[in-house]
Amino acid sequence: MKALVSAIALTAIVFFATACGPAAGAEPARRVNVLMIAIDDLNDWVGCLGGHGEKAVTGKNTLWERSTRVPLVFAGPGAARGARCARPAELLDIYPTLVELCGLPAKEGLEGHSLAPQLADAKAPRPWPAITTHNQGNHTVRSERWRYIRYADGSEELYDHQADPNEWTNLARDPKFADVVREHARWLPKTDVAPAPGSAQRVLVKVNGVWTWEGKPIDPAEKEE
Repeated sequence: MKALVSAIALTAIVFFATACGPAAGAEPARRVNVLMIAIDDLNDWVGCLGGHGEKAVTGKNTLWERSTRVPLVFAGPGAARGARCARPAELLDIYPTLVELCGLPAKEGLEGHSLAPQLADAKAPRPWPAITTHNQGNHTVRSERWRYIRYADGSEELYDHQADPNEWTNLARDPKFADVVREHARWLPKTDVAPAPGSAQRVLVKVNGVWTWEGKPIDPAEKEE
């Protein structure tokens, strides 16, 4: 499986490099005014068949770092060559970024924010964290240093990526980090709707006080061996 994933990832890289080559590397007189974007969902959870199996969870069905990160690459007008930005970003930011770089009229009501300032200068400040949701009530807020998670049952996790990049130590209950928790919690989504009717695939919901996974009630007494 790991070899297959590596082959797919390399194929995607070669395709992107081939597509970018003529546009970015052509002579100035023949250079094409094209902006290339590469996104990939093959993060390291797939490659190691679970990644965070050390936390007794397999698959990408979590809100931890390895499950919520994907490569995002821009090349072309408006993007500094060879730069790497550490600011948090969401895939929702792609559309407003394209709108700005293409000189199109801005659209109100978008949840994402243009990445154009960071594409021009990787050190440009960015006030927004990156937010990821997996099922109703389960959200994570990722700032440059911290990852904060709140689950539908009210439990919380907080990880310091400067000291704990593998997210082993949950600091959410430590009083010393109460201000950090509050600061990140204010970014939790205000709109938190239920899944569409009939949804079942990887859906965790509470029905009449009982937690159900993919339509089946969860029995707290049952434990995986």
